[in-house]
Amino acid sequence: MARTLTLNAFLLTTGHHESSWRLPESDPHAGTEVDHYIRLAQLAEKAKLDAIFFADGPVLQGPVAQRPAGILDPVTLLSAIAPVTKNIGLIATASTSYNNPYNLARRFATLDLISNGRAGWNVVTTAGDAAAQNFSQQSQLDSSQRYARAHEFLSVVKKLWNSWEPDAVIADKASGTWADPAKIHPAAHVGEHFQVAGALNVPRSPQGHPVIIQAGASQAGKEFAGQWAEAIFTAHQSFESARDFYQEIKTKAVGYGRSEQSVKVLPGIVPILGSTEAEALELADALDDLILPEYAKKTLAQQLHVAPDVLELDEVLPEGLETATSKEKSTSRRDLILDLGYRKNLTVRQIIRELGSGRGHQTFAGTPEQLADRIEYWFKAGAADGFNIMAPVLPSGLETFAEHVVPLLQQRKLFRTDYDQSTLRGHYGLEVPTVDHAGLVH
Repeated sequence: MARTLTLNAFLLTTGHHESSWRLPESDPHAGTEVDHYIRLAQLAEKAKLDAIFFADGPVLQGPVAQRPAGILDPVTLLSAIAPVTKNIGLIATASTSYNNPYNLARRFATLDLISNGRAGWNVVTTAGDAAAQNFSQQSQLDSSQRYARAHEFLSVVKKLWNSWEPDAVIADKASGTWADPAKIHPAAHVGEHFQVAGALNVPRSPQGHPVIIQAGASQAGKEFAGQWAEAIFTAHQSFESARDFYQEIKTKAVGYGRSEQSVKVLPGIVPILGSTEAEALELADALDDLILPEYAKKTLAQQLHVAPDVLELDEVLPEGLETATSKEKSTSRRDLILDLGYRKNLTVRQIIRELGSGRGHQTFAGTPEQLADRIEYWFKAGAADGFNIMAPVLPSGLETFAEHVVPLLQQRKLFRTDYDQSTLRGHYGLEVPTVDHAGLVH
């Protein structure tokens, strides 16, 4: 079968551009309205996209003065979306640092069952002391400790998800036997971070268990992805960076005894579209003009691990910022921003405008045909298996992509014209995990 694109709709309040909420047509309260997301999910499903995706974190995301900061719990939200959709995958983010394996395994298994096998879990370890302080901790664990906990967390969750063999439920009314106890296996896990005795109290779904997704780009994150992830969400500004990352992830997967096809690499892209390139650029400028630079400079300083007064809006970045470090912030996103600023010799104000749409993800301003060309090139040239579509404004940006870009990709036989699978794992072309008599995953 010919290789085809994977396309997710990454949904965020009124859109990924930080100024999207200020547009006349935008509802600044949409981020906490279930009906808003139901309409977006149904729009994505009508376009035959693989999944919708929600990012998340157990902390108030700032700065609240700059953009809508109210974020609904994504698993709960997707549980409301599941009954009013049929095929679209449902992906939520949850942290291994501030959950326990049994509760989280049960929440995602429940979403997987009620959606008939459409759930996916974006695994994060959550950097930042602010989150830790919401969970009775003064400071976060360092990166190596967070990933050590995450590795054990995934091991336990997979034991729980696979504690029920596929044919464990008999439901034989005549004999009075509902399930075969011999086919339900306790986790029996005793480790450094977790002790989990019993089996999960939720049976397997049609796709076996939720798809495991990861989004870290640090060395520890890439190792984690190579071992565990079935899809990885990533941010790249250039084709060369994306291609190198793609090859590295595939190589790491093979190193863990997996195939290259067992993990999808999906960069984010922010499509700002117009009937002409000039129209698209005009829309991009209109959105960027609504950015409040002084607020945005504070956010940029945090991302670069420096104080705001180190940055001057109309000057280029000072040299040597790659040495600025913070144990509680992501270095991968910092390095991406520094590469953008130094490579293009941008002023701080220009960097703020470049990041306004996607916080480091690739922004594309042009026509639908030009975007289809870009997507096709990255896909065929070994830089991506597909993309997370990050509409700058919602719902209009997703509508434009669905109405004008998806048909072009379908005409080029790069994307499905209808669903031929009913599970997220099926959409992604991933195998259903099997379980042997001891409850071990293969």
